[in-house]
Amino acid sequence: MELLAQFLDIVLHLDRHLVSLVQEYGAWVYAILFAIIFCETGLVVTPILPGDSLLFVAGAVAATGEMNVHLLAALLIAAAILGNSVNYAIGRWLGKRFFTDRGSRFLNPRHLEKANAFYEEHGGKAIVISRFLPIVRTYVPFVAGLGGMHAGRYTVYNVVGGVAWVASLMYLGYFFGNIPWIKGNLTAIILGIIALSLAPLAIAFVRSRLARRHA
Repeated sequence: MELLAQFLDIVLHLDRHLVSLVQEYGAWVYAILFAIIFCETGLVVTPILPGDSLLFVAGAVAATGEMNVHLLAALLIAAAILGNSVNYAIGRWLGKRFFTDRGSRFLNPRHLEKANAFYEEHGGKAIVISRFLPIVRTYVPFVAGLGGMHAGRYTVYNVVGGVAWVASLMYLGYFFGNIPWIKGNLTAIILGIIALSLAPLAIAFVRSRLARRHA
């Protein structure tokens, strides 16, 4: 419970913690933020790390002169793209080595064939849109790799999604994060960003439950 409380404190008061990091570690904060975004997008075991709210707050802190916003945006775009690329590569490696038994219930290669068909038809949209969905953005590249989506096509949408996600949220924070009303209600803004990010997942879950009841 204590670890959970500490995690929630960091998420809800990112502005204070990020300013403290800048003051304590100086230029090393760029590497710290790079590592957080890379892990959040690149490792299937760390989907709960802050993403959307961290980008917004990082932009707001950069607007105070504590960091160079353009350098930070470039680094975090690179982290987001590299993270998804690693996630995709891991999925592709696992898919080729474990999904080989057509008699298997869970590791049947036919599952990958279905995934591949989906990604060939809708993969581009899924990769770009998932960037703005917490948790989902961690698993979409992994499944794209499992399904064997064409690497060149995947890379194009990975880059587009990474640039759109990082740049939009960070520059929103940079231009609007220090407006007095927003700065005074930053915790509520962070909660709002989290809620908006999770809303599509909640809607999809409710629709799925309703469809099952109908069926």
